[in-house]
Amino acid sequence: MMDAGRHPNITLLTYSEVEAVSGYVGNFTVRIRKRARSVDEEKCTGCGLCQEKCPTKVVDTVYEAGLGYRKAVYRPFAQAVPPVPVIDRANCLWFTKGRCRLCEKVCPTGAIDYNQQDTILEVQVGNIILATGYDPFDARRIPQFGYGRFPNVFTAMEIERMLSGAGPTGGRVVLRDGETVPRRVAIIHCVGSRDRNYHEYCSRVCCMYSIKLAHLIHHKTGAEVYNFYIDIRAPGKMYEEFYHRMLDEGIRFIRGKVAQVTDAVRGPEEEGQLVVQYEDTLIGKQRRMAVDMVVLAVGLEPRRDSREVARIFGISTDADGWFREKHPKLDPVATMTDGVFIAGCCQGPRDIPDSVAQASAAAARVMSLIGQGEVEIQPSVAVVDELMCTGCGQCIPTCPYAAIEYLPDKRVAHVIEALCKGCGTCTGTCPSKAVTLRHFTDQQLVSEMMGAIFAMRAAESVATE
Repeated sequence: MMDAGRHPNITLLTYSEVEAVSGYVGNFTVRIRKRARSVDEEKCTGCGLCQEKCPTKVVDTVYEAGLGYRKAVYRPFAQAVPPVPVIDRANCLWFTKGRCRLCEKVCPTGAIDYNQQDTILEVQVGNIILATGYDPFDARRIPQFGYGRFPNVFTAMEIERMLSGAGPTGGRVVLRDGETVPRRVAIIHCVGSRDRNYHEYCSRVCCMYSIKLAHLIHHKTGAEVYNFYIDIRAPGKMYEEFYHRMLDEGIRFIRGKVAQVTDAVRGPEEEGQLVVQYEDTLIGKQRRMAVDMVVLAVGLEPRRDSREVARIFGISTDADGWFREKHPKLDPVATMTDGVFIAGCCQGPRDIPDSVAQASAAAARVMSLIGQGEVEIQPSVAVVDELMCTGCGQCIPTCPYAAIEYLPDKRVAHVIEALCKGCGTCTGTCPSKAVTLRHFTDQQLVSEMMGAIFAMRAAESVATE
């Protein structure tokens, strides 16, 4: 991150979002809204004094996964680049109640600016790589697992933060009371994945990160750890070996679908504990297990705004919301919009090595276009006959690639050939037949059909003779 932040050819625009994209490969215009931090980036030295003195504490639902707190003026995490904090206006006392301003008083460089406004930037770029990532599945959507109802039901991300030495518990694995160390832990795989009620696809990373968490929990607490799985999927390099190593360490694996997590006890041995009800498919029986802690291995799902982002950049998504590639095997990093590439989990669930490999491939594709200098476009593109065009504009909203624009001075439509893919939708929509597809005009199609008919007749006559 430091290398990227200091590189002379890299401009980092954090706390920003893309609002609009126009143009085509080699000539994109991107409008970016740089949101107001209420902190002057030029004056701020990143000393952290404003964060230290801020009196307002807020639950950090992002970096600390809801287990820790942050201030109303904060940096997302200690090593964030650039090291400039942002004021959370929804929780800052000055913006909500009109009092405090303590951060302004203690700032040694006068970097606090409560009147700062959003900035609109327009940049010219030749290519775009989308790497927007994923959202973790919200475990509250499956109420039978008890997340949000029972205090000692955690998500995998919460345990990940708990295991970190810089986390809210200093690396200690404890229950919600902050003191009790669990003696028996259940990890439920495939929460939100491989489920027809939520997502049918496999999230690919859940098995391995569940096994990793089981190893770390067992190592730190000595607890009995049980993994409830449907199938163990460990296709990466050395992943299967790691799985067998965990078996040798004593990590328990139970093949079965968990029905529910409940606090309804049936005997004194279950008193004060959570009960996991599950089906053990290897022996064909329904069973119960009392545990101190339940960890939900939630799956991966597309970002909540993935379809809106796809619309802005002129690409498409699949039924689940992942960005659609040009071809899953022959061109997995490109999209149907030339010059727009994808990398990482925005295309589908994948782990870190796969994401890095795909990012390198996308960067290589961009470098090849830069070195090439010129781009060949499809020969079969739509063409507008300006003498026949009435300027009705019906072709513009029907184009799936936003390749048609309206020329107000001529009052006619115009096709941007660099964006057109020759799908023919506009030719079928135009009521005046002013739009034709180059090399696929009506006369050419009729001639092809007539040629095929004459060839069939000639073949039939030869067969008859």
